[in-house]
Amino acid sequence: MSTVMPDAGRRPHSSMGTPSVLIVEDEPDLRRLLSHILSRGGFETIEAGDGRSGLRAHHDRRPDLVVLDIGIPVLDGWQVLERIRDVSDVPVLLLTARAMEDEKVRALQAGADDYVTKPFGHKELVARVQALLRRSATERVARVERFDDGSLSVDFAVREVKMDGEPVRLTPLDFRLLAVLVRHRGQILSADQLLEQAWDDPYGVGPDRVKFAVMRLRRKLGYADAADSPIESIRGFGYRYRAAD
Repeated sequence: MSTVMPDAGRRPHSSMGTPSVLIVEDEPDLRRLLSHILSRGGFETIEAGDGRSGLRAHHDRRPDLVVLDIGIPVLDGWQVLERIRDVSDVPVLLLTARAMEDEKVRALQAGADDYVTKPFGHKELVARVQALLRRSATERVARVERFDDGSLSVDFAVREVKMDGEPVRLTPLDFRLLAVLVRHRGQILSADQLLEQAWDDPYGVGPDRVKFAVMRLRRKLGYADAADSPIESIRGFGYRYRAAD
């Protein structure tokens, strides 16, 4: 059930089927061992050997959990964790040879969900992955699947958008862009963050595409004047959805 990136294609999030685990580890023997342990534990595994290919695998494959080594090349584990946390709340289990308390505190403060030091017990690793996935599934169920600020309503489950009670027809890209802005309302998102979350393949796409996509989305929502739109442009920083009071 193991897949090596970056050759694998995009697949949908697997939370309704076999849970998938992305393993980002540069040592081939350890990566194979991790894949073997988790495959035997009932998980689909995806492998990446450095930070950059790990981020691409995270975007392309949408894993249910990430096992991330800190000491990886190109982009280290801290950089990968930071970029994942910019765009996703997927559970991340950090893997490192260091067992110092300060390192564990740093990991948790940086957004990791759990921390395992080498050498690790095989059963313990599987148990920790299972526990993180159970917690993640519980949090997903508890999430609100509908947004309504009195003007705009978004039903995420059926991908339905209305403005003042009237249906709005959006392309899949329009909907993903709106969903990202609404789910992070009040938060400024950079063009790169929007590309990562809303575009099927953000690589090679310039930030100008985001600018024009936002302009198109405003028009479809009925805002001819950008100043009237709740989708704000924050000069030099990015975009923000300003929910009505």
